[in-house]
Amino acid sequence: MNIAVFCPNLIGDTVMATPTFRALRAGYPEARMFAVVKPGVSSVLDGNPWFDERIILDHRSKNATHHPRAVIARLREIGIDIAVLLPNSFRSALIAWQAGSKRRVGYARGGRSILLTDRLTPQRGRWGRFVPTPIVDYYLALAKHLNCPVDNVRTELQTTPADEAAADLALANVGLRSDRPFVCLNTGGAFGPAKSWPVDHFATLANRLVHESNVDVLVICGPSEREPARAIVQLADNPRVLSLADQTLSLGLSKACVKRSALLVTTDSGPRHFAPAFNVPAVTLFGPTHIAWTRTHHPLSLHVLHPVDCGPCQKPVCPEGHHACMRDLDPHGVYDVTTRLLPAVRSAIPRPHLKFPVQVVSDVE
Repeated sequence: MNIAVFCPNLIGDTVMATPTFRALRAGYPEARMFAVVKPGVSSVLDGNPWFDERIILDHRSKNATHHPRAVIARLREIGIDIAVLLPNSFRSALIAWQAGSKRRVGYARGGRSILLTDRLTPQRGRWGRFVPTPIVDYYLALAKHLNCPVDNVRTELQTTPADEAAADLALANVGLRSDRPFVCLNTGGAFGPAKSWPVDHFATLANRLVHESNVDVLVICGPSEREPARAIVQLADNPRVLSLADQTLSLGLSKACVKRSALLVTTDSGPRHFAPAFNVPAVTLFGPTHIAWTRTHHPLSLHVLHPVDCGPCQKPVCPEGHHACMRDLDPHGVYDVTTRLLPAVRSAIPRPHLKFPVQVVSDVE
């Protein structure tokens, strides 16, 4: 039995697919499982126990072996019995069909029903719109369709020795002390600038964490977020607020840092999902995106938002131009939420009156 799992295209979605990977492996323990995955998210799977091989798929790659034609040839050579299609794209279904996969399991979306042998129908509501459903559960329905056992819905990740060594080096380079707990801040968001929280808010939060909770603060980042990370450190102007901006960056490094942290405070971006996957508490700052899509049922996760009449709009750029959903998300209110998840918090300094109220939503329904 050979199973090809077409993995999601985004980091966070790939983490949310890990319960599905686990269920497929449990349902087919003797099968060979192949992950068909984009190069930008492949390292999320480093150290995983589920896949026998990863096949990189990228039509823009300079490496011809990553192109669809080469991937189709490789899958034909393997002989795929079941293709499980987590992306909703027409292209993923077409590649699975062209590769001669005997069963092609996926959601009937994007005009691809004719290419599927097993069609699941997503839930729709009024006016035919998709009902917001946690992606964890959405993917797991595919494994359940194949009669795979689902032990639980928790996400999980692993780090490799190389990831841990990279974290040892980076944390030593920035001067983070090993005898104090630290909180990670994550500013990222490939979705678009609408998810961004102002850097001065991050700096305010960082200083309160240092002064009142007696923790160090580490700003993690991807290559495109180096400048915001540097700006947070500069605005905080505190020797205990540090960043990875000048280190050699990788997803493995970010995973290892979040794994070691006492708490992650993050925008609704891919690295947000590293925390629940390592059972680390997390506070997620929501603005333009709907919480219901990305619940991970993690008891140590809280979501914070500033309600606005125009949201959540699901737009990468604020269509109103004011970005109030994130701009008015008060950093002092966010700090108060972190105290619910940080152990042994020292709050000796009086908390200022909140300029704007914050709404808190648990990740567990």
